[in-house]
Amino acid sequence: MNSPGSESQNLLSAAIEKLHATQSPQEVLPPLSVLEHARHRLVSKLPAEGHGLAETIRHLQEDLKPAFNASSRSAKYYGFVTGGSTPIASIADNFVTACDQNVQVHLPNETVATDVEDRALSLLCELLDLNPESWPHRTFTTGATASNVVGLACGREYIIAEASAHRTDAEISVGEYGIVEAMRRAGIDKIQILTTVPHSSLSKAASILGLGRASVVTVGCEDAPHKFDMKVLRNLLEQPSSASIVAVSASEVNTGLFATMGQEEMQELRNLCDMYGAWIHVDGAFGILGRVLHKHTHESITQACAGLELADSITGDGHKLLNVPYDCGFFLSRHRNIAARVFQNPNAAYLATSNGPDSIMSPLNIGLENSRRFRALPVYASLVAYGKSGYRDMLERQIELSRGIAKFILESEDYELLPESGADKEERLGGIFIIVLFRAKDDSLNKRLVDSIKATRKIYVSGTSWNGHAACRFAVSNWQTDVAKDLPLIKEVLQSVIVSQN
Repeated sequence: MNSPGSESQNLLSAAIEKLHATQSPQEVLPPLSVLEHARHRLVSKLPAEGHGLAETIRHLQEDLKPAFNASSRSAKYYGFVTGGSTPIASIADNFVTACDQNVQVHLPNETVATDVEDRALSLLCELLDLNPESWPHRTFTTGATASNVVGLACGREYIIAEASAHRTDAEISVGEYGIVEAMRRAGIDKIQILTTVPHSSLSKAASILGLGRASVVTVGCEDAPHKFDMKVLRNLLEQPSSASIVAVSASEVNTGLFATMGQEEMQELRNLCDMYGAWIHVDGAFGILGRVLHKHTHESITQACAGLELADSITGDGHKLLNVPYDCGFFLSRHRNIAARVFQNPNAAYLATSNGPDSIMSPLNIGLENSRRFRALPVYASLVAYGKSGYRDMLERQIELSRGIAKFILESEDYELLPESGADKEERLGGIFIIVLFRAKDDSLNKRLVDSIKATRKIYVSGTSWNGHAACRFAVSNWQTDVAKDLPLIKEVLQSVIVSQN
C-alpha cells in the first residue's frame, strides 16, 4: 500500500462527496433481494494483492451501501431509541476520521483534542441545566451501556469506602484490593442495586463488575412499577452488612415513564441515600434531555426531570436525542476523586500528564478505554451550531409527533394505548415523552403487529412485551422529525394494517 497520491485523494474526495449528496432512502428497510445481493457480493477470501482503491470504493457504494437500513438516516425509523446525525455532526465526524486523534492523555502543548472534549462536556452540562463545576468527573463513552458500567464502578467504590469509614481509618478501595477483599475489610456481605423497571444494560453492567445480575433488585410500587416504593426502599437500605446503589430510570425504555416526579421525590431519595451511605445513579440514556424543555409548555416532563441534579452520577446517550453519530455516550459524576481511584492507569510513566485540581483530567484515567475515538467533536459541533434553542425545538417536534401518534391510538377502535391508565385523555397525552407503547385489540393481529408494520417498509417500529403480552413501540428520536409529513404516514400505515387484517 503506497502513500496516497493525487489520484487517490481525488477518488476519496469524490466518494465522500457522493456519500453526502445521496438522499435518505424512501424505505426504512432495504428490499430482501438487495440484502441477498449484498451478502452474495461480500468478499469471502482475503485477496492476495487487494482489489485496489477504485474497485473497493465501487464495492462499498454499489454492493453494500444499498443493503444498510436507514435507521439513523430516516425520520421514519422508530425502532429502539435511534437518533440520527445532524448535518454538522456528520461533517464533524468526517473531521474525526481525517484527523484521527487518540483522545487519551491531556497534552496541552501538543493538541487541543482533550480541550475540545472537556469543553463539549461543559457545554453539555449547560444544555442539561447542570452546573459544569458540580460535575468534575465527565467523559465520553461508547454509549449508555458503557456509561452504566462506569457509574456502577464508581458507585461500588464509593459505597465500600462509606461502609469502611465506620470501621477503620484506612481507606478501603475496590480498585486497590478487589471486590472480595474490600468487602471483607469493610464488613459488607452484600451489594445491592435498587431500582425500578431497569434497562437491561444495568444488569449487564452489574454482571461485568462482579456484582451479579441478581444484585439488581426492583423496588417499584405495585400499581406503578416505574416509581419507587419508598417504604420498601428504606427497608432494603437499612439492612445490616449491606451497601447500596440506587439507580433511577429517566426514563423507562418501554413507556418513557420516569421513576421520580419532581424535586421533592428526588430530595427524599437523596436524604435516604445520604443516611445509609448509598450512591444515586441516574440512567438518563434519553430521558435526561427532557431538562431542555420549558416548564410552561411541557410541565409533566420538566417535573419528572426536576431534581436529577441531586444524583451522584448520570448516564446519557449521545447517539439518541443528541443526534450525533454512533457510538457516543456520556457520563457525569460529582466525585472526581472516585474517578482516579477506579480508572487510574498505575505504573505507566509514559502516560503521565499534569493533573492539578483545575486541569483537565486525562481521559484514560477517568473511564474504561485507553485508546479513544474523538467522539467529542460531533457533540461539540452540534452544541455550537444549534445551541439550547435548537435542541429544544428538535425535542418539541419529537414529543409533538409522539403525542399525535398516542392521540390517534387513543381514538382508535382497533388499537389500545399502554400502559393502561384511569387518567383522562389530556392527562395521558401530557405524560407522553418520546415513547408510544400500544397493542392491537385483536389478539391474533397483535401477535404479528410489529412484523405487519415493518413489512410495509414505510416505517419501522420495535416489538416488546407488556404484562406478558406482545406490544408495539414507537420511539421518536430523529432530528428530521416533521409532524406534518410523518403523522399522516404513520396513521396510513396503522390503518392499512387493520384493513389487510380484514
